[in-house]
Amino acid sequence: MAHNSSEFIPLNIAVLTVSDSRTLDTDSSGQYLIEALGNAGHRLIDRQLQADDIYRLRASVSGWIADPQVQVVLVTGGTGFTGRDSTPEALTPLFDKQVDGFGELFRQLSVQDIGTSALQSRALAGLANRTLIVCMPGSTGACRTAWEYILAEQLDSRTGPCNFVQHVTVNAPVCGTRS
Repeated sequence: MAHNSSEFIPLNIAVLTVSDSRTLDTDSSGQYLIEALGNAGHRLIDRQLQADDIYRLRASVSGWIADPQVQVVLVTGGTGFTGRDSTPEALTPLFDKQVDGFGELFRQLSVQDIGTSALQSRALAGLANRTLIVCMPGSTGACRTAWEYILAEQLDSRTGPCNFVQHVTVNAPVCGTRS
């Protein structure tokens, strides 16, 4: 990993768990993300758990997109193919730009753990109003893969040549430049 900046810029992150069966007490995936972002030096701004309902998900994430304090939204759950999985349908219309590479890279990395079942993941990410929205499967293992192999670096202003900090903050180092 090359370094883009010598200064770490902590980000304000919201976590949303999409589940019809979990509670905040049994939400190991959301809890993992909260611990990982805290250990990396970022700040948890809000945490919610919502049933897998397109309009409730859209409302929650829209509120965070409109909040200038929220820079990143991490969503876990609702990205599969079951009848209730609706995270992509709920959130894709909110994106100003889709981050196609996130889903592609996530599925590539997931093959190592779950084989060809990785093709059934509809993990995705996008930018909306200077807010990065990342949608991951609901398993703790999937959240760990996304965090350890993609998000930890891409949410770190020191990662070069590019990271997402420049897209969600003002005055962050620009992709490919050095401080």
